[in-house]
Amino acid sequence: MDAKAIKSIYFVGAGGIGMSALIRYFLSKGLRVAGYDRTESQLTEQLIAEGAAIHYEDDISLIPTDFTDPKETLVVYTPAVPETHSELTYFRSNGFEVLKRSQALGLITKSARALCIAGTHGKTTTSSMTAHLLHQSHIGCNAFLGGILKPYDSNLMLSASSDLTVVEADEYDRSFHQLSPYMAVITAADPDHLDIYGTPEAYREGFEIFTSLIRTGGALIMKSGVAITPRLQPDVRLFTYSATDKTADFHADNIRIGDGSIVFDFVSPSGTISDIRLGVPVTVNVENAVAAIALASLNGVLPDEIRLAMASFEGVARRFDVRLKKDKIVLIDDYAHHPEEIRSCITSVRALYPSRRITGIFQPHLYTRTRDFAEGFAESLSLLDELILLDIYPAREEPIEGITSQIIFDRATVARKTLCTKAQLPDIIESGSYDVVLTIGAGDIDQLVEPVKQILERK
Repeated sequence: MDAKAIKSIYFVGAGGIGMSALIRYFLSKGLRVAGYDRTESQLTEQLIAEGAAIHYEDDISLIPTDFTDPKETLVVYTPAVPETHSELTYFRSNGFEVLKRSQALGLITKSARALCIAGTHGKTTTSSMTAHLLHQSHIGCNAFLGGILKPYDSNLMLSASSDLTVVEADEYDRSFHQLSPYMAVITAADPDHLDIYGTPEAYREGFEIFTSLIRTGGALIMKSGVAITPRLQPDVRLFTYSATDKTADFHADNIRIGDGSIVFDFVSPSGTISDIRLGVPVTVNVENAVAAIALASLNGVLPDEIRLAMASFEGVARRFDVRLKKDKIVLIDDYAHHPEEIRSCITSVRALYPSRRITGIFQPHLYTRTRDFAEGFAESLSLLDELILLDIYPAREEPIEGITSQIIFDRATVARKTLCTKAQLPDIIESGSYDVVLTIGAGDIDQLVEPVKQILERK
């Protein structure tokens, strides 16, 4: 399809966080944008207010007439949409150019210097930190992020002068193999998405293939200890990073935690930047910050700019998002949906509040992930003082016989635990006594955060 002929972009699955960044990008280019999503949300309403036409029924008759000419309409879809979707079938059957979200993003990265952050966990915060560092510096950047960056209230950044483009590189469905990185970060390669990859070995190989896509003259910044063997092209530099490993090329030193703040020194091959203060003082963010600062410094961000930007970083919605903080009650919302992410989240909260009782409300995401990691979920959740476990959020999947939240619940060794539905949760919160509360998961648990917050404030 001739890119110059494209006047309309239609999105099947418009409300996803990755899709919404593309919608905002194409709206900024003056193109007509419309699409379908299964569920109305605050994000889809924002996109409509920004100029996109979005509907919520899978109905061919609802496709606007401006999007029915295959010569000037590009269709972008997310793999989360089933292959039987009637609108997607209509476009495929009538000669439209149909791309996956990752393919559309991949085309954008081919014409930019893409800084791609990949990893089982940490990639949203690390990519958001990187974007903030660059945006607040004299360098500038564009960015396609997997979360809403505060205080920008967006997952998209645009620059009229910079060709640097920060991209959160998603490994689901091998999406990151469509990208063309100039530089890349790998934060972790703990097996996930085994419904796609099949085995832990195949999952890690997916990251090795990703490293082979880094352009000659670029760089890979990889966390120390990640169990993959990079497949780098000639003249691609390899660096390691860590919060604690002093042998890594980029690492933290002299970490100071206290009085609600975290300060550290950043050590790199070119020298040390002292006294970096984290705007979101969570222990795991030391590691995320080291990766982001490494990437930003390799692209020309200055030490004073780094200090100012890290101190002013306010975080990402649903990434260790403090929603309520009073003397007697704290509520933190986090997107963690893998056992290691949950372990990191709870450990970070325990470091901040060592003498307080921590209650976690967890919603498992996907039947396959629950099946594959039930033991790991149980171990991580047992770090809590109290567990409230919700039903599995199925997302794109059909139920699997014998796979329910019960298999996590039975394995969890936490002394106080409750299994309940979303509908039962408000009454449970109303009748209980709480100190520090975490809402954890990648499904629709975010819709319960505000009701829980209101109950806790009342109590």
